[in-house]
Amino acid sequence: MKTATRNGEKLTVKEVCAELHISRRTFYEWRAKGRAPRCITLPNGTLLIRRSELERWLDAREEAA
Repeated sequence: MKTATRNGEKLTVKEVCAELHISRRTFYEWRAKGRAPRCITLPNGTLLIRRSELERWLDAREEAA
């Protein structure tokens, strides 16, 4: 079980892809085009995405019904 609070939670690319039902390749294509959520790049090259950033990014793409 994760101990991070929901807003402070940091997700891996794998977790984000699973949540969005997309492939890693799609995620990296979006990232190359500037369409992916903002990421934190660690010194070892690992990418993390803040839960709050993913939620903001999704909200920005929500269409008015």
